[in-house]
Order: sequence, then C-alpha cells, then structure tokens
Amino acid sequence: MNRERDDHFDVDVQLGRAWREHRRHLLDVAFRMLGSLSEAEDAVQEAFARLVVTGLDDIDDVGGWLVVVVSRICLDKLRSQRRHPTVSDTTSNEHTSTRLTDPADRVTLDDTVRVALHVMLERLTPPERTAFVLHDVFQYPFEAISEIVGRSPAACRQLASRARRTIAADAGRTRFQVETAEQRIVTEQFMAACATGDLDGLLAVLDPDVDGDADFGGGRMRVAFGRDTVGPQLLSYLGPEAGVTLVSLHAGAESQILALRDGRIVAFLTLEIRDGKLCHIHALIDPVKLAPIAETLDG
Repeated sequence: MNRERDDHFDVDVQLGRAWREHRRHLLDVAFRMLGSLSEAEDAVQEAFARLVVTGLDDIDDVGGWLVVVVSRICLDKLRSQRRHPTVSDTTSNEHTSTRLTDPADRVTLDDTVRVALHVMLERLTPPERTAFVLHDVFQYPFEAISEIVGRSPAACRQLASRARRTIAADAGRTRFQVETAEQRIVTEQFMAACATGDLDGLLAVLDPDVDGDADFGGGRMRVAFGRDTVGPQLLSYLGPEAGVTLVSLHAGAESQILALRDGRIVAFLTLEIRDGKLCHIHALIDPVKLAPIAETLDG
C-alpha cells in the first residue's frame, strides 16, 4: 500500500515538474498557432491530460512529446474551424475593426494594431500555419514537423514557403513586418530568464543602457534606467514569484509579450531589440487600454 502511494507521489512530482518546465513554451506554441488565448490554454490542458493517460515512464523526451501533442491538437482545431466556421468566427474581425476605428478608441489603436498579424495567419491553411509557426518562429526542423502534419519534410518546406509568401504579400500592403530570427531568439531568452528567475541570463540580453517606461493609465512614464536596475525590477514583476505566464505575440518591427495571470492579460510589453540586445521596454498596464487587446486576441 505504501509502495503504491509512493508511486503516485512520484508521478505527481514528475507531472508538476513537467508543468513548470514546459507549460510556458507549450502555451506560446499553441497561442501562435491558434491566435486565441483561451483556446491555447485548452490545448495545453488537453496535452497534459493525455500525458497523464500515457504515463511518463514510456516517454524519453517529455518536452518534445508535449510539443508534438499540442501541435496536433492545434492543427485538428484549425482544421475543424475551417470546416465548420461559427458565426462568431466570421463576425469577430468586422466587430473588432469597427470598434477600433471609433474615435473614443484612438488612444489604444497604436497598442493594438500590431496584433493584426494574427489575422494574416488566419489566411493560411492549417498545414501552412503549422509549418510556418513551428519552423519560422520556433526553429523546429521540417523532419519533426512532418510527423505532426503527416507530410514529407520536403512538402512541409513547401508549406512554410507558401505561408511566408502569403504573409510577405500581406505585409507589403500594410505597415506590418515579420519578426527577425534575432528578435525571436532574444525574446525567447528574455522570457525564459524571467520564467526561471535567472537574473544573470536576463542581464545577458539587456543592453547596458536599457531603459523602461510604463503606462499605468496616465500616459507613458519612465520607470527604470540601466541594466542593473531594470533587470531586478523585471524579475519582481515578471519572475516566478509574480505568478505570471509570458506569451509572445507574432509582432513585427518590435517584439511583443503578453503577461497573463489566471488567464487574464495584466501587461502588454513591447521590446525594442538592437544588435542582439534589448535596449528599451514599454509596458502597457492600464486595464482600460488592455481590454480591447484582450478582446482582439481572444475573439
């Protein structure tokens, strides 16, 4: 009886460790693919539910296994949405566009306009979107993507190429840009350091003269200057003790990050990256201005 209880305890410990180590990255992947925070949360929950059923003893690489499962869940969701669009799916873009052009919302337009790249991704087929997000954003090899999509690596390479051309064509008609590899790497390092409380890792991606400002509701105000000041402040607000989860947006010329607490957006960060270092951080914290962003990303 004690042995059985010990075995259950060991499994719970392993599952808890997997949740802490992999949830943030899985949520990032799911959100990039689905463009909806609530659906991304559901996909991650479903992946961990399948992990419990499968058992950790039979899995060599738990993180890799979870990425494959989450990606397949998201791909199935995208295919289902494409086959059976709902009324809300077909009207949400029109509603958001109308609301954002209202003069009363002008103050929030600059902070929400970049998230429209999610709308661009919706123009891709589910396999194209999967290949593009996993390869171009998260640098997964086409060999691994082929197992998720169910096509050859060469076919997945073509899917990503078509997706790239579609997004580039859309970006050419608007002011949006696709993030660079440098942006993605620095952003990922930044989020990983915050999630684990790694001050040295965080300082490594900050420019010595980095500065930060925040909008709490009365406009921008400078809150910190210099790497040694900004780093500890960031961990106090975004570190493991803060109880937030960071999720990156598919932004453009600047990287963007959402800080979530209990599934609610509590901050919207814009990162300015230059020469491989983070040189400026703007934090939108005003709940009034965050509300339309949350609606756009969870519509």
